[in-house]
Amino acid sequence: MTELWNWRIDGGEPVEVYPALAEALGRVVMPMAVADPVRLPAYAVVCDVWEAPGLYGTVVDCYGVPESLSELPAIAALARLLGRNCLMRDDTLDAGRHLLVAPDGTIRPVHFDVADTDDGEVLSHHRLHCRRRPLPGLVAVPPLPLGPGHGRTGARRRLSADAGRHP
Repeated sequence: MTELWNWRIDGGEPVEVYPALAEALGRVVMPMAVADPVRLPAYAVVCDVWEAPGLYGTVVDCYGVPESLSELPAIAALARLLGRNCLMRDDTLDAGRHLLVAPDGTIRPVHFDVADTDDGEVLSHHRLHCRRRPLPGLVAVPPLPLGPGHGRTGARRRLSADAGRHP
């Protein structure tokens, strides 16, 4: 069984991306425009690199990736080789959530607003994933204001004033 990978890169020209992909995958990478299925080596991966509007506009589609290759190490190698941030979808059902893979190997969840257009998905409004963020449709409840003597500074003052008194 083969897989399909879809990644995004923060910039990058196809002439720069194809050789980096080949090195990251450890395979021959054939651009989709010139790939001939009859002459395609069994160990080759067919890829398409194209530009989309919005953030992380360089899109990489890899077709026929063998199951023996792992996606996360491959995209981390690509980010390192290109010196650019790369995105891949995470395994949740949230269309706006991706994994940001930095050139230094850091991987973190991020969110984008996703709009479907005639040119494909457009990503905008990049933000880091925050666990404190309420789920869509839920209202965040603001914290209750504390009166005098509550909180750290008030409690510290009260303890200092009471320190000299003993019953």
